[in-house]
Formats: sequence, C-alpha cells, structure tokens
Amino acid sequence: DIRGQGYDNGSNMKGKHQGVQKRMLEINPRALYMPCACHSLNLTVSDMALSCEKAVSFFGIVQRLYTLFSSSTKRWKILLDNVPTLTLKSLSNTRWESRIKSIKAIRFQAPQIKIALLKLSKTSDDPKSKSEAKSLLKSFGKLEFLVGMVIWYEVLFAINVVSKKLQSKSICIDTTINQIENIMKFFENYRNEGFTSSINIAKTIALDMGVEPTFPSKRRIVRKKQFDESDHEEETQSVEEYLKVNYFLVVVDMAIVSLKNRFEQLKYFESIFGFLNDSKKLKSLSESELKESCIKFATTFSKENVSDVDSSELFSELKVLKMTLPNDIISAVDILEFVKAVDCYPNTFIAYSILLTIHVTVASAERSFSKLKLSKNYLRSSMSQEMLNG
Repeated sequence: DIRGQGYDNGSNMKGKHQGVQKRMLEINPRALYMPCACHSLNLTVSDMALSCEKAVSFFGIVQRLYTLFSSSTKRWKILLDNVPTLTLKSLSNTRWESRIKSIKAIRFQAPQIKIALLKLSKTSDDPKSKSEAKSLLKSFGKLEFLVGMVIWYEVLFAINVVSKKLQSKSICIDTTINQIENIMKFFENYRNEGFTSSINIAKTIALDMGVEPTFPSKRRIVRKKQFDESDHEEETQSVEEYLKVNYFLVVVDMAIVSLKNRFEQLKYFESIFGFLNDSKKLKSLSESELKESCIKFATTFSKENVSDVDSSELFSELKVLKMTLPNDIISAVDILEFVKAVDCYPNTFIAYSILLTIHVTVASAERSFSKLKLSKNYLRSSMSQEMLNG
C-alpha cells in the first residue's frame, strides 16, 4: 500500500544500490522516493560554507567572537553593556540555515561589538582573552570581513525564508518546486548584482565603525623578464576583483550547482504529477497532452500489469472535471476535497490521493540534541521508577 518514501540524505537510507530506498523499491516499485527538501536545502548551505577557504575563515571568526564572550560571565557582561538587543549566538553544525541568527547579531550591531572588543582588550586581566580580543578586533575591522558579513546575511536570509515555507503543513510538490525555482532565481540575480551592492553596504558599515572603507593595496611583485617576453607591464588583479572571483562567485556558483543536483529528483516528480498540481495547469492541457500524462501516471503506479488507476478512465474523468471544476478551486488539496464531495471521479480521487501522499519533507530540519539533557531525562526517569518501586 506504500506510495511514497522519504528520508534524510544519509547514503544508507537514500542509496540507489544498497540503501533503504532500493530495498523498498524492490518490494514495491510504486513506493517512489522523495529526498527531504529541508535536509537538501540545509546541505546546500553546508556546501556553500565549505566551498572556499575565505568562507571557512569567516565563520571561524564568527564562532571565535561567541566563544570569547560566552566563556566568561564577566566578558558576557561587557558584551551586554554594549550590545543590548541581539546577543551573539553559537554556530550550529547541523542546522546550517539557522546561522542567520549568528550573522544577524553581527550584521546590525558591528559598531557596538567593536566597542565591546576594544573594551575587553583594554580591561581584561587574562592574557589569553586580551590577546584573542585584539586578534578579533584586527580581523573584525577589515573591510573584507564586513563584505563577507553582508554577503552571508543576504544569502542566509533568502534561504531561511524558503526553509520556513518548506516546513509549513500545507507544503506540496508543486509549491516545493516553486520555492526552489524562486531561490534559484535569487542566486542567479544575486550573482550579477550582489557583489557591488554588498561592497557599498560594507563601506557604509565601515564608516560607522570608524574603519577605513578601502581594501589594502596589493604589493606588486617584480620579477626578472626573460629575453623572449614583452616589456609591457603585467596586469595585476585588485583585491576587490580577487574577492569577487575567489570568494563571492565561488559561494554563489556552489549554491546554484548544489541546488540543481540536490533537487534534480523534483523534475522527475513534476513529469509525473505536473498535470495535477493545480486547476490552472489542468485546464491548460490539450486532449493529447492530458492523455499522455494519464498514461504515464498509470504506468508509473503499476505492478505486474495491475495499476492503481485506469489511464483511459482517468483521462475521461479529467476531461469532465476540467469543465465542471469551479474557478475558485485552485490547489490540489481543494480539488481533492471537491472530487471527494462529488463522489463520481474514482480514478481522479486515487490520483490526487497519491499526489498528496508523496513526502516532500520528513523533518522540520536537522537538530542537535544535548547529551546533558538526555542524561538528565534518563536520571529523572530512573529516580521516578525507584520511587514507584518503593
């Protein structure tokens, strides 16, 4: 009776050759596998964050900021005295899209955090903390870090919006496809315009922080020319251009490639269920297109010459449904409710039931679980059991 299976992106679960997906399909080929959209989007952010050395270094500085202040109540008090609204947060190693909270605190309070670092570097009695504060103050005061801060905030903000929508109860295959297409368009547009706007925003923040809004000049290396080389000067790449090519474009291109690869399965599902996604799509199909879609659907959900629906009957039912379906009924859920109430479209009812059964997400997101909490819960349950036993 299974018509869909969904897991996270672990190879032992989604594996095509030896995973749970493969073993389920061997028993029932109609149990189509859909990778969890939330996990896939989460792994896209992971790919971006690990795509280049500068991205890794940026998140390293962000985590060092949190560790420095949070490891001491005295240092945390200095932070709270200067940063009263958004406090620093630790980076999550599993829920990558949630890093927006860590970046947001820095993005909108950079001048205040700089003041806290400066105060800590002057008043701290601990040589290690004093040295760390000075080191972070130096990194934090560079335009390169501020540009990365702006880029990552805008990127993570856009991804976080999509992630929240993918976690809604009403999410379906068609809305998932639309959300992924939207985030793809964002990255394609951001690739062309994002770097220049990020530079301008970062320079404004630098002025507020009292930081020089320029990149350090790159020292020109002069080497001896060979006899067959021309005498004209070699073109040197500016620091700004270097950041764009080796940082910004690497991160954005990784996002585009990762999204295409991780959500490739959605195209297959769209080819099967696309004609059922909404009333607008259904009514726009010609008879030949509708018939072809019905045949493909029936073939997909058949086993040993037994199919869940009869393709010819499904075609006939949908032809009538196109003409009788009210204009205010648009989504697949609404169409299913209408078909159920009318009770004269048996094959259509089965088709929409299968469509709305296919898993789109299987979890809100990956979460880390505290071992300390697990230990406390275990101790609490053990003590309760001992009390019951007298």
